[in-house]
Amino acid sequence: MKDKIINFFQDIYKEMKKVSWPKKEELIDSTKVVVITMILSAVLVYIIDKGISEILKAIF
Repeated sequence: MKDKIINFFQDIYKEMKKVSWPKKEELIDSTKVVVITMILSAVLVYIIDKGISEILKAIF
């Protein structure tokens, strides 16, 4: 059992060396895209929510 655990972590280490990690600039650009997308999504949901609320207030 101990050998299997050790082998497991050795395999993890080997696989992590194969990973292509992004450069700092790529990571910053990707983060900007995610933050802007989330802000735009939040604004869109807010506008839709306010619109539906106003429609329901007018009906009732």
